[in-house]
Amino acid sequence: MPTPKGASRTLLRTLLAPLRRHVWLAAVLILLQQATVQAGPLLVAYAIDTAVPAFRSDDNGPLIAVAVAYLGSALLAGLLQYAFVRVSAYVSQGVLLDLRGRIFRHGQALSVDFHERYTSGRLIARSTSDVESLRELLTEGLEELLGVFLSVIYISFLLLYLDWGLGAAAIASFAPLILLVRLFQRRSRRVYAERSTATAAFIVKFTETMNGIRPVQAFRRERANERAFGKLNASHERVNGTAMLEMARYVVGSRLVANFAVAAIVTWGAYRVASGDLELGVLAAAALYLRRLYDPIDRLGMFLNAYQSAAASLDKIAGLLAQRPSVPEAADPKPLPERPAGRPGREVVFDGVRFAYRTGGEVLPRFDLTLPAGQTVAVVGATGAGKSTLAKLLARFYDPPPVPAGERDNGRVLLDGVDLRELATPDLRRGVVMVTQEAFLFSGTVADNIAIGRPDATREDIERAAKAIGAHDFIAALPDGYDTDVRKRGGRISAGQRQLVAFARALLADPGVLILDEATSSLDIPGERAVQRAMDTVLRGRTAVVIAHRLSTVEIADRVLVMAGGRIVEDGPPAELIVGRGRFADLHQAWRDSLV
Repeated sequence: MPTPKGASRTLLRTLLAPLRRHVWLAAVLILLQQATVQAGPLLVAYAIDTAVPAFRSDDNGPLIAVAVAYLGSALLAGLLQYAFVRVSAYVSQGVLLDLRGRIFRHGQALSVDFHERYTSGRLIARSTSDVESLRELLTEGLEELLGVFLSVIYISFLLLYLDWGLGAAAIASFAPLILLVRLFQRRSRRVYAERSTATAAFIVKFTETMNGIRPVQAFRRERANERAFGKLNASHERVNGTAMLEMARYVVGSRLVANFAVAAIVTWGAYRVASGDLELGVLAAAALYLRRLYDPIDRLGMFLNAYQSAAASLDKIAGLLAQRPSVPEAADPKPLPERPAGRPGREVVFDGVRFAYRTGGEVLPRFDLTLPAGQTVAVVGATGAGKSTLAKLLARFYDPPPVPAGERDNGRVLLDGVDLRELATPDLRRGVVMVTQEAFLFSGTVADNIAIGRPDATREDIERAAKAIGAHDFIAALPDGYDTDVRKRGGRISAGQRQLVAFARALLADPGVLILDEATSSLDIPGERAVQRAMDTVLRGRTAVVIAHRLSTVEIADRVLVMAGGRIVEDGPPAELIVGRGRFADLHQAWRDSLV
């Protein structure tokens, strides 16, 4: 997933834009703080060359003034440093808060096909390790960069002010240091891009294994997973070792250059002092400035480390945020027509729909279907026949793909005559609800999970829906009734109970069209019967599409569609198809034989 050129810089600008005033305030504070810090050696030079001789001549004023000025500059530098840390922390936390929120919101807005390609582990890596890399840059590295940059500027001017020769020599010594920095930056950019990728792979494997711990243990995959994880762990360690080695090379090289430069400049300065060409205070101040000039070079390497890591992470985050939903919001949405009084459900039409997933061939070659309002349709067929694709298109998790101008249209899915692509998302989600086989529940109370279908529902509405479905008794028997926390993925209750809660949620939402995607395929016989009784209630008075593997579910349908190869090969009432000689009759007979 390549990142658009310049996306990282654009993202950073948009993150900093709301904090513009605080950014400028931080810049002013660090400018003033560095100015006060660099006043110290200048005061030392004045003390040695002016204040001490005056003191020996019984004039205490200059020495007292120097002492007061030194203490005052130290105190002011501390206060300015404190203020800068406060302001910069506000900026960095504001950026990180905004960035995490953007990743979460954007992840929810992206379409189902994106999430089928981009694993949850990678999303977690973007919002954790990658954001953490950016945090380190903003909270620690940025201060280092500004401190190094400003100290170099201030000290260079002060050395030139004290003595042109010493200042010019110090500036000239920066040529090999700049070459070292450029070389380190080039080499570390590649290393940190590899480290970011290795970290993401590490997190993805860990997340995938822990989320799938049941099949891992059921199929005794622990050893195989350990070997795979060990390879990723070793790769992560290798890349980290390479990064540390690059840092060590830079630090050793920069210290050699800095120590040689300081020794050479101080020796030359001492010779000039001995010959009377330079004052001792100026040499002392120059020596202090030189140490301050070269000491931050190591810190610059640390900043470059943080910068390269953050740049690689920001590039990946920008790539994620640059993804656009493949099922976009309608630019000029049309309203969903009001249902006429007394008419059950809504009409659904598949008009010449062609569809193919990105990873495979065409699933629906050309699909035409009309479902009258209020009809319950069961869709059966072998795996890969196109049943779930039909359901996903109707729920608008996918759209028929666009085609180049002049070529044949890929069709439309209509709800009461309106193309789903022209409906506002809230209208669509109110009009069409899908209940999946998994019946996913969120951490929280039973009541909260039912109310997802209609957030403004009262407790009475929630309980009424649960009673209609037949879920009230088991909910009331839970430790806290409707206020019982179902925990992660609804793990506190059984699969059949989760399905009943999902049906209560759908009934409360009261959609015109309800899609049940293999809603009973994972249940035992008692659980299936309870869910089928609930289905009679939830399907009444609406258009329904039931994707079924178990043919017992088909008995409640008005109409059966048998699909093969993305086409409808049989269509009719279940009673008629059962007595025929087609595929459905064979499937039904095989199912009855399995019950004997």
